[in-house]
Amino acid sequence: MAMAGVGSPLTLKFDCGLQLPGEGALQIAVDLFVPPAGIVPRALLWCLPGGNMNRRYYDLTPPADAGGGDSIPTAEGDAGLDTSFSFARTMAAQGFVVASVDYLGLGDSSKPSDGWLCTPDTLSAINRNVHDALMTKLREGRAYPQLAALPDLRSVGVGHSMGSMMTILQQAAHAPHAAVLLLGFSTRGLPEYLPPQLKGIDDPLAARPLLIDVAKKMYGGQPFPVIHTARAGNSELFGSKKADPKGVAALKAATDCMLPVPATLSMVPGNVAPEAALIDVPVFLGVGGRDMVGPVHQLPLAFTGSSDVTLLVLPETGHSHFLFATRAQLFRRVASWLQAAVLSEPVEA
Repeated sequence: MAMAGVGSPLTLKFDCGLQLPGEGALQIAVDLFVPPAGIVPRALLWCLPGGNMNRRYYDLTPPADAGGGDSIPTAEGDAGLDTSFSFARTMAAQGFVVASVDYLGLGDSSKPSDGWLCTPDTLSAINRNVHDALMTKLREGRAYPQLAALPDLRSVGVGHSMGSMMTILQQAAHAPHAAVLLLGFSTRGLPEYLPPQLKGIDDPLAARPLLIDVAKKMYGGQPFPVIHTARAGNSELFGSKKADPKGVAALKAATDCMLPVPATLSMVPGNVAPEAALIDVPVFLGVGGRDMVGPVHQLPLAFTGSSDVTLLVLPETGHSHFLFATRAQLFRRVASWLQAAVLSEPVEA
């Protein structure tokens, strides 16, 4: 896919829209990528990163010393960037506005003094507020200098790993999206990593009141722990031998702290299964053949409320899909799915 005309993002800051106990004003950082000049945007892709990642996961660009800088120039100021790993720039080149988001506490968003306030419910409420504010700006033509008003703009939720979980929570609670694209996630959870306090709980809703206490014990009381890529068992998470070394190098800029409470929820069997069953818009599930999601053909069973569920399994691909050669296949399939599921006019009977 050609990237011509897609340049660096505009970084926006939004008030989180909540007054948290003991905290002042808190801001959320969002990178906004727009299509080339002259192309009317087709939809907004609202992108939430996974655990241990910030918003830059959606714009992986290898440093020059890792072999980056060998692609066609994208725009003035970005000459020579290898953008083949960048989901955001690839989708912007296809005519989408792409917003990649830093959660509260990560990246360039504000870090609250009490990191244990970063619960799934709080993050979901903040994501709703910021998404609403951005959609208003885009529809009124106030988000980006070169974008006219887009009064009919639709939104698609995009998530990777824990970001897929957060997308499900946001969609089930507020239904802001016309469709959702969920990468590297399963409502199966990660039972093999489940702490003893949560084992034997059959109802995932019953686990939620325990999450903060369990997370504090799991992460040694650190609200913003750093999970090192060199730890045993992390090879498929951060890239295996089959991952492109340039992509692995690019991932370093996207690696951030962990948010323990939502990370703990993601491990629970049935984590957000009640919310997944409520989603009634088209769903695209993308996973790697070497992913962390369990039996892949069971994944669509969680989305009983949707009449349109697509599953793509990328062969020889680990959890961080954008690092692997199959990313080109993924990007093409996503663009085609968006056209069919979101942008096509319904056919009258």
